[in-house]
Amino acid sequence: MLPKNDRFPIRISKKETIGQLHRKACEIFDLQPDQVCIWDYYARRRHALMNDMDKTLDDANLQMDQDILVEVINNTNNTSFAQENGSAQREANSALVEPSKSSLSIAGGLSASRGASKGYNTDLSSSQNLNSPVRDVENPYGTSGVTTRSSFLGLTGLLNLGNTCYMNSAIQCLVHTPEFARYFREDYHREINWQNPLGMVGELALAFGELLRKLWAPGRTPIAPRPFKAKLVRFAPQFSGHNQHDSQELLAFLLDGLHEDLNRVKHKPYIKSRDADGRPDEEVADEYWANHIARNDSIIVDVCQGQYKSTLVCPVCNKVSVTFDPFMYLSLPLQPTTNRTMTVTVFACDGASLPFSCTVTVPKQGRCRDLIQALSNACSLKHNERLVLVEIRNHLIHRYFEDPLQLLSNIKDDDRLAAYKVPKIDKNTKYLQLIHRQREQSSDSHIISGWKPYGTPIVSLISCDDTVTRGDIQVIVNCMLSPLLRKGINVEQATTSETSIPKATSDHCSFNSDDDACAPNMMSNSVNKDTTNSKAPPMPLPTLPLLLVDDNNACIDLSMGEEKVVKLSPLSPKILVYIDWSQKLLEKYDTHTLETLPEVLKYGPVTKKARTEPLSLYTCLEAFLREEPLVPEDMWYCPKCKERRQASKKLDLWRLPEVLVIHLKRFSYSRSMKHKLETFVNFPIHDFDLTNYIANKNNSRRQLYELYALTNHYGSMGSGHYTAHIKLLDENRWYNFDDSHISLISEDEVNTAAAYVLFYRRVKTDDAAVSNGA
Repeated sequence: MLPKNDRFPIRISKKETIGQLHRKACEIFDLQPDQVCIWDYYARRRHALMNDMDKTLDDANLQMDQDILVEVINNTNNTSFAQENGSAQREANSALVEPSKSSLSIAGGLSASRGASKGYNTDLSSSQNLNSPVRDVENPYGTSGVTTRSSFLGLTGLLNLGNTCYMNSAIQCLVHTPEFARYFREDYHREINWQNPLGMVGELALAFGELLRKLWAPGRTPIAPRPFKAKLVRFAPQFSGHNQHDSQELLAFLLDGLHEDLNRVKHKPYIKSRDADGRPDEEVADEYWANHIARNDSIIVDVCQGQYKSTLVCPVCNKVSVTFDPFMYLSLPLQPTTNRTMTVTVFACDGASLPFSCTVTVPKQGRCRDLIQALSNACSLKHNERLVLVEIRNHLIHRYFEDPLQLLSNIKDDDRLAAYKVPKIDKNTKYLQLIHRQREQSSDSHIISGWKPYGTPIVSLISCDDTVTRGDIQVIVNCMLSPLLRKGINVEQATTSETSIPKATSDHCSFNSDDDACAPNMMSNSVNKDTTNSKAPPMPLPTLPLLLVDDNNACIDLSMGEEKVVKLSPLSPKILVYIDWSQKLLEKYDTHTLETLPEVLKYGPVTKKARTEPLSLYTCLEAFLREEPLVPEDMWYCPKCKERRQASKKLDLWRLPEVLVIHLKRFSYSRSMKHKLETFVNFPIHDFDLTNYIANKNNSRRQLYELYALTNHYGSMGSGHYTAHIKLLDENRWYNFDDSHISLISEDEVNTAAAYVLFYRRVKTDDAAVSNGA
């Protein structure tokens, strides 16, 4: 006897007939041919009775991994079924078609035993057991619930041509947009703009239309989108080959290309946009939209394009510029917080402490003065000290952040920053940059390698008003490096030369909190009188292997002639000094703290907190609409100042489209890396209400939207995988489109941390007006 709900797989070729499948079912279940009916039960829905015994399984459109309903009929009293209390007694069993290269594997999940199937008398409740995986919840016994296969179209997958999941997911979302499905299944050829120089001479629209019609045709055999891909790469070669690409970039190109191919405007008029100049927003917005439609009029504009208000304010003259621009989709940030965490390594040039990393929180749209203030508080900066902030690249100082109004957005997360504590002084000073070098390792011991920079430079100040000797620079550097002396090594042991510098001079390395003007080496060659009167003899300081780079880029050896005066260049704001770290010198100093400089923000594994705490889609939208300064690469030309200014920009939604496409910006790009945000976004499936986000207060219509499709991205950048979740509106069911594989999913499975591009359609509402609190 075959146990209830057991699964019995059989393999059968797609070329075999329904009659052969019928006979196999009879053999497995030990039934007579007149006791078995086989139904196409795709997606757990009864589609068609498979009674054409000569038709092949391929012709019957049976697909991989679908259900087959095996119905066992009670032949008591020579009737096809017995009636009890008006209900049919039938035992329904499903068979699951599983993937196979050359055949279909059909597994029967029986709800009755083999013995009971021959002549049983069971009640209806047993055949409708809720625990049975084969229960037909629609109408398992009456023929009134049977639908033909063609009643539920749009369940055709796309074959993966080699990393084309990014394309397949985007295409399926567009194909299942109801407005596009209707448009491209009708006669759209008359709207093709064959002469548009910005289009693809209609070829992209024709290729997309042909593919859409195939995907909506009866049957569910997966389609290879090779003709469409060929047209795509012809006009967008960046999508050629078999590399993985961004589905949102493909979607943006496809929408724009279809618009130009289907633009009803054959000859675009030249229209000069006017600034608002104090006119009512409604008047200006309508004027901008009319100008846009006069040049751009297509099904894409009708369905997907909206309008937002853009306000720019000059930071110098406060000139306000208002424009109204169209948009095809909204790209929302996934880091809507107003604060930013930054890590900076702090150095004390007076030798008071070892370098240490300091992590602070600053306004995300803040300026350098905010970072310096936060660092000053965190490192307990004294009142007679200040911080010099620099960026380090390749072991050299790349730039100084001397403008306190410079935006922190110019500092990337993978930059490396250092801050140096220097004294506040009124004298004319220069930066002394100490660059560390070590000898390059050569595989050939006979070849003498040169010196190359390593570690992190150290910065101090040097006076331009006083006479500076080579010995003075030795004193400064000794002060800067004193925390690096290994334990048990004193200055006498660290001496690398017979030449030494009196301790009296070195006393000037310390900072006197009572005298703000006192700083290391800010003195002449005179000796401190207090030190000369002390009982203890002066302690010699080591002479370090220092090289000063002069105006001619020549190196001057500072280890000899400490009394010689150093000529400071009046043109350069800095003095460059190399210290060459020999192996012998490294035995006395521990430079490990100079060799590791952390990034501003180090990306690591996604924390459990980041994965479990959802981020509201409304919060992302608010971050997108928040006022913020323009990036330096996108400076605004102020018509009043007649100069390019870093204006502040504020966006407001003004006119929303029928289909609202929202791109969640999961991918961030920096100079040396790409990063994906795994943030879970809690987006509404129903009742996405944007009424309060519309700046046009004369629009009393409720702005309600409902999700009907989205693309997902799993994995990391470059090696991930795209799928699509799509709701068939006629069925009111969600499906997962994974290339050629399509499976039914519940609505609870739609919202995941993989969501990437969301497709919302407007919900028709009866209310014509909205209260102020709506």
